[in-house]
Amino acid sequence: MKLDVHVQLEEQMEKTIEALKFEFGTIRAGRANASMLDKVRVDYYGTPTPVNQMAAIAVSEGRILTITPWDKSSIHTIEKAISESDVGIAPANDGSVIRLVVPPLTEERRKELAKKASKASESFKVRIRNDRRDANDKIKKMEKAGELAEDDAKKAIDEVQKMTDKYIKTIEELTANKEKDIMEV
Repeated sequence: MKLDVHVQLEEQMEKTIEALKFEFGTIRAGRANASMLDKVRVDYYGTPTPVNQMAAIAVSEGRILTITPWDKSSIHTIEKAISESDVGIAPANDGSVIRLVVPPLTEERRKELAKKASKASESFKVRIRNDRRDANDKIKKMEKAGELAEDDAKKAIDEVQKMTDKYIKTIEELTANKEKDIMEV
């Protein structure tokens, strides 16, 4: 039996997984990746604008990210935004293209990034558990209001737990893959 609560919960948990994937995409693993710049905002005529809306971003030679602004006059503001961000790579500007050379990661930096991934993972697991708690509360209210029989409420709560377990497992798998990616030399 699929309740509206279950449908809403599944949608919330899917969004949480997508947010985690986005978060992991911003953690660099020694290779150039356009998503490294997803959190960088450039002050473009007074509006904080994502870099990918102002420039073409491409990976060349595996470890070099090239940023080609559509408006050449914005190249210095893009460069400044990248320098001030937490990307941790100094941009090189040749007047028409900005290059980010991703340095190989040291063992210490790899461990630091793996910890960051693990910490992000834990916060997303907490979000999943909070969603579970909210769904269980809704089911209990429905039972109290007489909308659900006691047996149906128990089944609904069991289903919520199964969904929670499934999404927690997905988070753990994504985290293990990201940590493996970070620790690869």
